[in-house]
Amino acid sequence: MQITRRADYAVRTMMDVAGLGEGATALTREVASRQLLPAAFLAKIVRSLTQAGLLRAYRGSGGGITLSRPPEEITLLQVVEAVDGPISVKSCVLWPEECYRAGGCAVHGVWCEVQRLLVQHLSGTTVASLVERERVPRPSECGDEALPYTAGVESGA
Repeated sequence: MQITRRADYAVRTMMDVAGLGEGATALTREVASRQLLPAAFLAKIVRSLTQAGLLRAYRGSGGGITLSRPPEEITLLQVVEAVDGPISVKSCVLWPEECYRAGGCAVHGVWCEVQRLLVQHLSGTTVASLVERERVPRPSECGDEALPYTAGVESGA
């Protein structure tokens, strides 16, 4: 599973608008410029965030986008699901009745636990907490390098 570029841009957009302060309105093209995002793609993302009730969009002079509620009330899960739909580490976790191996799969319980932990963590992370993390520089939580990709690596070799 990988978070899509669309979800990443949506999160960055929400953080950008939240970082402007309570009740602030931003022009989509300015958000695109600050975040180095393609404006046309961002417009589609903003439309999804607005339809999900996370942003409000105003047209005309003085228009722009603003958060629909305080950033402390908007979770990372809500933002990601607004643009990508339900998060799932594996489709059988959300729709077990559609899995031909239902009831006999040894790894299904592991996928369910990973799903539960992922949803729990994303639900517990707010846009406000992300803005705060950005304001207070700290070392990468993954360490200096990305987590290792271990496919094809034999243990004990």
